[in-house]
Amino acid sequence: MAAGATTMDGTTDLSGKPAVRGKTGGWRACPFILANECCERLAYYGMSSNLVNYMIDRLHQGNAAAATNVNNWSGTCYVMPLLGAFIADAYLGRFRTIAAFMSLYIAGLALLTLTATVPGLRPPDCAGCKPAAGQTAAFFTALYLIAVGTGGIKPCVSSFGADQFDDADPREMRSKSSFFNWFYMSINVGALVASSVLVWVQMNVGWGWGFGVPAAAMAVAVVSFLMGSRLYRYQKPGGSPLTRMLQVLVAACRKSHVPLPADASLLHEVASPDGKAAIEGSRRLEHTDQLRCLDKAAVIVTTPGGAEEEDENPWRLCTVTQVEELKSMVRLLPVWASGIVMSAVYSQMSTMFVLQGNTLDPRMGASFKIPAASLSIFDTIAVIVWALAYDRLIVPAARRITGHPRGFTQLQRMGIGLVISIFSMVAAGVLEVVRLHVAATHGMLDSKEYLPMSIFWQVPQYFIVGAAEVFTFVGQIEFFYDQSPDAMRSMGSALSLTSNALGNYLSTLLVVIVTAISTRNGGLGWIPDDNLNRGHLDYFYWVLAVLSAINFIVYLWIAKWYKYKATAPPAASSVVAIDDDTN
Repeated sequence: MAAGATTMDGTTDLSGKPAVRGKTGGWRACPFILANECCERLAYYGMSSNLVNYMIDRLHQGNAAAATNVNNWSGTCYVMPLLGAFIADAYLGRFRTIAAFMSLYIAGLALLTLTATVPGLRPPDCAGCKPAAGQTAAFFTALYLIAVGTGGIKPCVSSFGADQFDDADPREMRSKSSFFNWFYMSINVGALVASSVLVWVQMNVGWGWGFGVPAAAMAVAVVSFLMGSRLYRYQKPGGSPLTRMLQVLVAACRKSHVPLPADASLLHEVASPDGKAAIEGSRRLEHTDQLRCLDKAAVIVTTPGGAEEEDENPWRLCTVTQVEELKSMVRLLPVWASGIVMSAVYSQMSTMFVLQGNTLDPRMGASFKIPAASLSIFDTIAVIVWALAYDRLIVPAARRITGHPRGFTQLQRMGIGLVISIFSMVAAGVLEVVRLHVAATHGMLDSKEYLPMSIFWQVPQYFIVGAAEVFTFVGQIEFFYDQSPDAMRSMGSALSLTSNALGNYLSTLLVVIVTAISTRNGGLGWIPDDNLNRGHLDYFYWVLAVLSAINFIVYLWIAKWYKYKATAPPAASSVVAIDDDTN
């Protein structure tokens, strides 16, 4: 292909002209995006990894209340991407949305730093002293500013990075699959620094520095992102995706009495020799036989005399591509729902794993103590190791066995991760049984001292969660990008992120339910505020393990039912499948 050839996916350069392959996009643009993601995740995890301990130590909240507040905030961070994705797909495009929401992110981090350093905003240090209402309000305002800021970044950065690779070029298409592995690895490089260095700074130097460094890292992320502006490929926003989906529903309802033609080629579509759709920045989608009731939106109604009764009002007549957009999003919903339990498992690293680790011996040598929140470093190391192993070892080996170009289909990859996540909860539950036994045998059930059991016994559960992430979460990022319509890819990425939100909310709901049930007769409950040694955190882990097993069984049925999308080819030859055609 000529060096000056333009891309075929509708992307443009910074000036709005069709993007030239040899001058824009590809791996030449990715370092700026990956560096941005690494620094942004360093900022995010630098202030969130140890948040539960800040709420307990400085805001003087109980264990259950602190875990609930962290889960609710984390959930909000994963719901707000729906807003950012809508703005990106409909109006601003991904680049400008990321740039705009970064300002809110930095404002939130700056305010959070002030709440830990300025005397009037900083909570009192004395034990048992409750912070003033204004101090608490400032703290949570900062947190939720950050949550809004993440909403414009999370769903757009991965999609914007993937936009740098043209689906129509087989070589770039293969590179796109590798990009998602490197993208997730860059997330975890930032998390590695955050969960080790920054958590130590927070626990040993001070929370002012502990929150200030993430704010500085976010500033570096902004600079890195803007530096690559001239190298990026830009996807044009396609207008409101919600309006287009609503138009399909309205048009289909209006023609609910109209019979469908036996030949799908009689449905309304805008002809285009280059395979492009009438929707800005989108290729035409081929008709599928699932959800046929929606096809009625594309039926052309004629009068008895043979004249077309419909005008091209989109609220009365939609194109096949527009109908298939809605079908694609509906088909994604069951896959999306199957990730909620996995996300609940993942959320335990910032809550229950930390509370469990707070009771174990953190000493390394004579003087150094590793904070419980820093144990997530082993999850990060596991992700980095498994991401490299997956890309360089597992995929080539699986490709030789399965013959599939990616080794596994995306649905298979996610399913493997769901199975692995079950064992992470089993490992955590077994450790908790052993921990309670150690506390009982040493007469320490009522002691606040560290148990004679190393905190490093938690490493296996963190490592297993990391392995599950590489299979399920990376697979989700790639799957939702590929299977979303071209003009709705930010929305697809946001949809995958909301499963993380609901996972946090599910974890909160489980804590509330088990606390209510286990304390109704006056008992301390499974997760007591003051003394975990008198609780039964292992029961909570068993509940999550059982839910994970049930979730996987349901997922098998979903994967068998799912049908991958396909786009119209540039020439009248054969259908070009965007992704795998088998589950």
